[in-house]
Amino acid sequence: MRKNKTKKRKIFVYSLLAVFLAVIAAVSWYVYSGYSQMKGLQKSDSESRFGQFESKPEDKPPEWTGTERVNVLLMGGDERGLREGEVPRSDSMLVASIDPSTKRIHLFSVLRDTYIEIPGHGKDRANAALAIGGPELAMKAIGNLLDLDIQYYVYVDFQGFIKLVDAIGGVDFYVEKDMHYTDAADGHVYDIDLKKGQQHLDGEKALQYVRFRHDKLSDFTRTERQRNFLKAVADKLQSGWNIVKLPQIIGEISPYIETNLSPEDMLKLASLGFKSHQAGSAQVPPMELISEERVGGAAVLGVRDLDELQQYVREVLATDSSVSPSPSPSASPSASDAEGGSPGGSE
Repeated sequence: MRKNKTKKRKIFVYSLLAVFLAVIAAVSWYVYSGYSQMKGLQKSDSESRFGQFESKPEDKPPEWTGTERVNVLLMGGDERGLREGEVPRSDSMLVASIDPSTKRIHLFSVLRDTYIEIPGHGKDRANAALAIGGPELAMKAIGNLLDLDIQYYVYVDFQGFIKLVDAIGGVDFYVEKDMHYTDAADGHVYDIDLKKGQQHLDGEKALQYVRFRHDKLSDFTRTERQRNFLKAVADKLQSGWNIVKLPQIIGEISPYIETNLSPEDMLKLASLGFKSHQAGSAQVPPMELISEERVGGAAVLGVRDLDELQQYVREVLATDSSVSPSPSPSASPSASDAEGGSPGGSE
């Protein structure tokens, strides 16, 4: 009897061990598979659309040790109509700033027509930095504007954005207005036709939403839409099924994306991102610091005061819009409230 019990116990232990080893093997394959796919996001000079740009010591981004604030420049490029060897301007620019100590993420949209100093090249529109000197120069120029050290960049073209949204199964999102725009120049491939209301956006519809700027406020409202949609994509990526599919998702978007993030850095950032929350977002420059100027007959957006703009960035980084402000200790229900009156007075 004792031998049978011992034998059963051994079988049970060996079974648990086999299950444990199987799980370890599966996790190891998953990590290796994801790691291999992530390596494909870094392109060699011969593969990169930015391969002609030589890395300069003065533009080299600072290293991230994992403990200080990390900033990532996200750039979307419009590559339609480019000739062989031409480099696109950045159609969209956002900076994701993450503080490891507070676990806060802030997003800054940089208006592409902002007239800024591009190191070594004088002043130009912010979106020109990428075409002039590649990603490292763009990181340096935008970092100088915001007074932030930008360690990393991620570049994606239109097709990469479409593939990403489709890979995560689309996004349920509220479209705040009807959006219509046609352009025969590209054979109507990127026409925009969206209806107001809650709907499921696939990759093509999502691209229409984040590109639309043909209304009264043009790029000002477009950048806000981009920040809001990016948050929705981040939330969808954090869902359990998409975490399991991550290696497959990375593999599908790899041909359309370039970054200087190593696989190790991606894993560190991913771990930090899952522990963090979006604490706020803002447009740069803010409306009150914009001056309309003309350079060479073309309209650009000037910055009224660079010091004030950088102070504005610091103030945004110090806030957390996800936390409701505590009621004032002196606040107490008024007599009208006690009697059932409106707490806010008449509307």
